[in-house]
Amino acid sequence: MDQSHSQEFIQHVINGVSLGSIYALIALGYTMVYGILQLINFAHSEVYMVGAFAAYYVGSNKYLALTEHQGVGALIVLLIVAIAACSILGVTIERLAYRPLRKAPKLNILITAIGVSLLLQYSGQIVFGSDPKLFPEVIKDVSLFKIGGVEVHSLDVTILVVGTIVMLGLHFLVQHTKIGIAMRAVSSNEMVARLMGINVNRIISFTFILGSSLAGVASVLVGLKYPKIDPLMGMLFGIKAFVAAVLGGIGSLPGAMLGGVLLGLCEEMVVGYISSTYRDALAFGILIVILLFRPAGLLGSVQREKV
Repeated sequence: MDQSHSQEFIQHVINGVSLGSIYALIALGYTMVYGILQLINFAHSEVYMVGAFAAYYVGSNKYLALTEHQGVGALIVLLIVAIAACSILGVTIERLAYRPLRKAPKLNILITAIGVSLLLQYSGQIVFGSDPKLFPEVIKDVSLFKIGGVEVHSLDVTILVVGTIVMLGLHFLVQHTKIGIAMRAVSSNEMVARLMGINVNRIISFTFILGSSLAGVASVLVGLKYPKIDPLMGMLFGIKAFVAAVLGGIGSLPGAMLGGVLLGLCEEMVVGYISSTYRDALAFGILIVILLFRPAGLLGSVQREKV
């Protein structure tokens, strides 16, 4: 009996970390834009949705026949397509919707972000159709090995490996490259960054491209793990990823990663040991608790505003 409980727990941990890494990828997009512009980009979840559909149409193309040539190569093709689609959409939203309002009150930008989100949701239903689509299977989900008697499947390993590589790559880019230093400079003080010769508009556009690219990666991973996609798929995942960003500390990249993994683990444990009914409510409960007791998040820092 104890062994079966142990195996069940290990399975929940594997599922939770796998799901949490997807939340972390989306949460990183929220936290990067907030770190630069102090803006919650609510349209980010719809960017993720568009990435899923771009990958779906390419993966379902009978001439490319990616489902007949399953493997790493087919996965890379879908990732490139989703990243490209999300990057183009992300930078377009920044140029057309957010840049003209950069000097406007924060409330105006917030309302615009919600408006863009709704526009993309309903445009998606018109363009893609409101019926769910079955995401193409480009990675066969087979058992690879066992941990404590629990089978570890190729899909979970793929999600963990891709998520880890992307997050490590992001950390290297932000901490050890010139453009990463420029991003941190703009985040710290935009005016001083301008005086130092940094092209702030270019850095902001790059931040949107980078954050949207992470959403593109997440969209493919979600499509593989939960094969049904629809134009409203970004709504719930986006809210949960936002909660993960707040949990870890909005504006903190390590915080977004930690928050995503913790939320995935908590959600999986609730499903496994309490009830799946509370799965979606958990994110809102965590958000309320964090805002009440630690508004800056686990790894965030309190910023005092001068009056």
